[in-house]
Amino acid sequence: MIKRTVILITAVIFVAAIGRGIAQPDPNETAGMTAEEYHAHLVERTAGWHARELTGPFKGVTTDGEIVPDLYSIRSTGVSTEPVRIAAEAYLAALDAEQRAVTQYAVDDDEWRKWMNIHQYLRQGVSFRDLSDAQRGAAMGLLRASLSAKGLKLSEDIMKLNTTLAELNGDNFVEYGEDQYTITVMGTPSATEPWGWQMDGHHLVINYFVLGDQVVMTPAFWGSEPVLATAGRHAGTWVLQEEQDLGLKMLHALNDDQQAQAVLNPVKDTDYDIAAFFQDNLELDYAGVSVSTFSELQRMQLMELIGLFVGNLRDEHAAIRMSEVAEHLDDTYFAWIGGNDDGTVYYYRIHSPVVLIEFDHQTPIGLTHLHPRGVPYRGHIHTTVRTPNGNDYGKDLLRQHYAMHPH
Repeated sequence: MIKRTVILITAVIFVAAIGRGIAQPDPNETAGMTAEEYHAHLVERTAGWHARELTGPFKGVTTDGEIVPDLYSIRSTGVSTEPVRIAAEAYLAALDAEQRAVTQYAVDDDEWRKWMNIHQYLRQGVSFRDLSDAQRGAAMGLLRASLSAKGLKLSEDIMKLNTTLAELNGDNFVEYGEDQYTITVMGTPSATEPWGWQMDGHHLVINYFVLGDQVVMTPAFWGSEPVLATAGRHAGTWVLQEEQDLGLKMLHALNDDQQAQAVLNPVKDTDYDIAAFFQDNLELDYAGVSVSTFSELQRMQLMELIGLFVGNLRDEHAAIRMSEVAEHLDDTYFAWIGGNDDGTVYYYRIHSPVVLIEFDHQTPIGLTHLHPRGVPYRGHIHTTVRTPNGNDYGKDLLRQHYAMHPH
């Protein structure tokens, strides 16, 4: 009885925290704007968000505001990051002096935290639309060196589907399109000193920290609306269907008692992603079913699901990351909101001391002229991956590095 009561209280805390998200912009707000008016709109909107949301120092995602210590350490992984460094140097070399001035920042700059998965946002760096073919090739070369084949394809397909979104909005390439993305570099690419890079754009955000041969690739955001192009220049492109289907398969693999603990609400009627932009200091308690109750087969299935998200990182570094996740598997929780039938909409979360993963079927934003407002559907998906307890953006590794090597 006590255990069940704790679970119910945790569920209430979990659901209450969900309401803290920031409302999406009204897509009709920018209708008819010129490019200049739209830019001025982004300047004002972005400044307001920064003033409201980026207050206080970085702490990281925690369950109660207190960081669990000694989860991360500076160590050798034996996996070279040289290809990533070379690709980052090539990208910076491809830019002119003016472009580099808005692209490169200090490794501890707050620019890390100024990412946004919404399209109506003013980003630093140089938009892909303003890069030459050679410069854009260098930018994609950085992604190619940093991500797995799966992660690269997912990122490219999300960008393509942003073009599909433009086509479905009357060819609105002022707001949407596969060239509406930027890359910034934090610090100077180095074999020994800390540095990193960030890709920022609609439904695609990658934060990639490097220290020696260690990599931290969070916060990371992959999403899309639509998730499938049925027509247009990228017809046949689809994303995030494996993450969707394997999540439901995980729920079905639970026994009745486990499902009763995992399902916080069988009805999903709103958006539930809570760890996305400007949630660097999110306090979120564990909820759902404890993986300590899982059978070996259920554990293997959960690790396969986690691997879909972690596996967007380069294969060798993804394997290292998965070993960190495995070390804390007994302290991991799986939570669910929504239906359990094929075709239904849902939200699920995987949460441990070292990883936080969210999957959410969202309400329509860019396609409200095609789908009912305020009703979640499978055509709009958000996923977020974070490293709790202070190591998003590699912050804890950076802290340790500074403690050993004062700058």
